[in-house]
Amino acid sequence: MTATIKKQTLRVLILLGISTLSTGCKVLGPDYAPPAINTPTAYKEAALSTTTETPAKVMDERWWTLYGNDELDQLIGQVELQNYSLQAVEARTRQARALAEIAKAAKSPTVIAGGKNDLGILASWEIDLWGRIQRNVEASGASAEASVADLAAMKLSLQAQLTQNYFNLRVQDAEIRLLQDTTAAYERLLRVTQNQYAVGVADRGNVLQVQTQLNMAQSQIQEARVSRAQLEHAIAVLIGKAPADFSIAVAPITTSVPEVPAALPADLLLRRPDIAAAERRMAAASAKIGAAEASAYPSLDLFAGVSIRKGLLGGAKVLAPLASGGTPEAKRSEASAAYDEIVANYQQTVLNGFREVEDNLASLQSLSTAADNKAEGLKAARESLTIMNNQQQVGIINHHAMMMAQTAALDSEKTGLDILAKRLVASVNLIKALGGGWQSAVLNTANIPAATK
Repeated sequence: MTATIKKQTLRVLILLGISTLSTGCKVLGPDYAPPAINTPTAYKEAALSTTTETPAKVMDERWWTLYGNDELDQLIGQVELQNYSLQAVEARTRQARALAEIAKAAKSPTVIAGGKNDLGILASWEIDLWGRIQRNVEASGASAEASVADLAAMKLSLQAQLTQNYFNLRVQDAEIRLLQDTTAAYERLLRVTQNQYAVGVADRGNVLQVQTQLNMAQSQIQEARVSRAQLEHAIAVLIGKAPADFSIAVAPITTSVPEVPAALPADLLLRRPDIAAAERRMAAASAKIGAAEASAYPSLDLFAGVSIRKGLLGGAKVLAPLASGGTPEAKRSEASAAYDEIVANYQQTVLNGFREVEDNLASLQSLSTAADNKAEGLKAARESLTIMNNQQQVGIINHHAMMMAQTAALDSEKTGLDILAKRLVASVNLIKALGGGWQSAVLNTANIPAATK
């Protein structure tokens, strides 16, 4: 009996559907066409770059391997698995995909079995006369794709944060070691100066001067340790651990700054997940214009079925807005304005992307020059300090010259570490600005707007 009922119900439903669809359905609203983006032919600040490689050849989604650090590799691997912020965005992505499936389901008949005091099957189907369902499917699909790109953007951001924190932590390790060596040198000098003061060779001012420098170095050690602890805590949270349950052993910094190719500005539209997400939101907003327009027109629902008490059922239900008081026009205007807003946001996102690449290219070039210049000054400061130490060992001590050499060496070493930290951070920022190793192939690349020049 059940199989017979299903066949009869579907037969009636199909006949009604064919009869209606033969009259033709119209999809209202604009068909999405992404705006062309005016892009420069090359990055202005990339003029001094020595590499001819492209980002796609140099790095993939595991872009941090450019730095050749196994510990960093292990830490970043935990971000995707354990970071709670990333898990929240991933959950939103699954929600968006589910909403897209729900929207698609509206294209198919709804079949209900049973009924109050009756047995049978009733199927209903909304005929998409004006494309409202189609536009909703387009909008929800584009929104789901935007959420996928949002997830990639969040992952890239967290990976970049962890990488920068890790490099800064290693720089703090190096600075703490430097300050400890400097403190030991001041302590040796203080003992010599106190002995000389005891026999009348040095005055009280020499002792106080060395003591002051020693206290300053000791204070800087404590500040550096606090900074290191905070960076370690930040890394712990990024990998989903409580700071009390996580630590990173002290180690020297051996990482060098890699050459990061900038490629072409037009490629940025395909490589940055935030730009791709903004583009997909444009597509969703465009489809919503058609959905809003279609809501002003009548809707048609077909139904058919069989019940024990009433036998064969079938018919249609038409709902038509009568006195709407301008509501349909207002809805379309609202949807159109929302689309214009999202287009402007997209264009701003692209411009921000170009700016971020240019900013970090300029930073890396400037910092590279600063590192070269500082290398010469650091060499001179080290040689001067060596001469002073040698003189001290043979009993020749010029307290003022010794203090000047020690202070200059410390300042030069700290400046060198500061430049290294800034270069590493800027290189990560450049990689992030270029989209890491992400490619829009995970979305529908046919919908990514072409660049114009």
